[in-house]
Amino acid sequence: MGEKFFTAKKLAVLGVLTALSLITFLIENLFPPLFIPGAKLGLANAFSFTALIMFSPVEAFIIVAARTLLGAMFSGNISAVMYSFTGGVVSMAASSVLMYCVHPKISVICISVIAAALHNVTQNIVFVCVYSTPIAFSYMPYLILLGVISGMFIGAAVTLIIKRVPKSAFLKVAGVKTDKVKNR
Repeated sequence: MGEKFFTAKKLAVLGVLTALSLITFLIENLFPPLFIPGAKLGLANAFSFTALIMFSPVEAFIIVAARTLLGAMFSGNISAVMYSFTGGVVSMAASSVLMYCVHPKISVICISVIAAALHNVTQNIVFVCVYSTPIAFSYMPYLILLGVISGMFIGAAVTLIIKRVPKSAFLKVAGVKTDKVKNR
């Protein structure tokens, strides 16, 4: 019989990453928007990005979905699901492709910048489609710039996490034998 994909240890780590992501989202939600209505740094995305690097896209998407749904419920803004979820899925899909096809030729910070900019662009497109307000496209350059800044912060934070926490710790949780795995 094959090994389980989701062991109890892995589920516990994913629960912790989801909780950290949700708490970060809720704290960030307490502060006023940055320069543009609704604009936030999106620091909670650092935890799903960490899951992508340490595990796989499946775990990262689980964290994005759980944080988005729980964050919308806890903040009382259920309509935010359509923005946060679509932005999160698009940015995580791009991050996954870049991590598995281009990394290490481009850095984690660069991948994070691209993902953050795509997240903001996707949310803006959804807003324009839902409210039929093409004038909102005028925010696009500012949202991309904010995505670049945010992506740099998140990428730097994730880089610190993956440098400080040995990959073998995550692999043990995932049930992978670590005798031949090098620590970073």
